[in-house]
Amino acid sequence: MTFIRSALFFICFWIWSAIMNLAFLPMLAFDRLWIVRGQTLWTKGIIFLMRAICGLKIEIRGQENIPKGAGLIACKHQSAFETMAFHELLRDPAMVLKKELLNIPIYGWYCRKTKMIAVDRKGHASALKAMIAQSQEALNDNRPIVIFPEGTRSPLDSNLPYQPGIAALYSKLNVPVTPIALNSGLFWPRKKFICRPGTLIIEFLPAIEPGLKRKDFMAQLKTQIENRTVELIKDGRQTHFSGSKDT
Repeated sequence: MTFIRSALFFICFWIWSAIMNLAFLPMLAFDRLWIVRGQTLWTKGIIFLMRAICGLKIEIRGQENIPKGAGLIACKHQSAFETMAFHELLRDPAMVLKKELLNIPIYGWYCRKTKMIAVDRKGHASALKAMIAQSQEALNDNRPIVIFPEGTRSPLDSNLPYQPGIAALYSKLNVPVTPIALNSGLFWPRKKFICRPGTLIIEFLPAIEPGLKRKDFMAQLKTQIENRTVELIKDGRQTHFSGSKDT
């Protein structure tokens, strides 16, 4: 049953995405906020499909920790879902993404128009400098910045190293960092066309204030995100998959 519902969801997902991508093409000629509204509507549609077809609900915890306007958010990355979710959770987020995505037709055009923060992974010091400059511009526009510290989607139960980009932003931008833990990998695993029923939890944790040394900041960030993520996954398994082999 899960396979059938997942197949139907992904068919609807791609149809909805195609409709939205084509419908908002004319908006590229106008103010960027039209595209931002389109991204929010697109995400709302995906969340509806997840709930209606797959029985997957979204629960947001720690909403009192969500930055009001400008801020830096560091999110655990287990699934494709969190790359979409912030268009609904935040107002006009600036997502840190790999530069290659800008070359994708239509999708890349939208990323450029909405001023996402593109990073050249092979650029080393120059790439970090460019990322910091783009991020400062986003903060000046009162936009929240979202970065995935691992740099890629991580397998469930993995503990990947955190990349230096988050440390550079923390030290140079001098703003609090809000960590996010989640259990999305239980329900929409990386590199799999499966969407399982249950409750996908995204939890905003208390912010880490600026001023820590780089090593101390990275240790605190990783500890907060990873420890809470382990707890969410454990609770999710006990609640939704107890006695089931489909995990």
